[in-house]
Amino acid sequence: MATVPSVTAPSNQDLKWLYLSLNGRINRSKYWLFGVVAFIIIGIIAGVLDAVLGLADPTTGYGPITIIASLVLIYPAICIQGKRWHDRNKSAWWILINFVPIIGSLWALIECGFLRGTVGDNRFGPDPLGGK
Repeated sequence: MATVPSVTAPSNQDLKWLYLSLNGRINRSKYWLFGVVAFIIIGIIAGVLDAVLGLADPTTGYGPITIIASLVLIYPAICIQGKRWHDRNKSAWWILINFVPIIGSLWALIECGFLRGTVGDNRFGPDPLGGK
């Protein structure tokens, strides 16, 4: 009978590694949950705060809170996506593909968000899903 892995909340140490280290691998669910969804929520909260406090620029919609939040999130976003590239057995330098207009962001979304990582260990560490 197969055992179901326990679902536990990540510890502070896990979150520190997740957001501040480029080492290791993460699976798609962590990428979506702790990367994309978390950053979207933070962006929405920052935007709402700018709007409620009357700080948002009427032409762009951005205010100082949104800009500061975006700048603070750059490095954690690099770490999250770098770990996904590692799971795909590619260097974190592939993050730079995001700078290619339209195609680059689409490529990164497909590779990091939808394709399964390397089954088993690769040069960046053990399989986050424990697959053999």
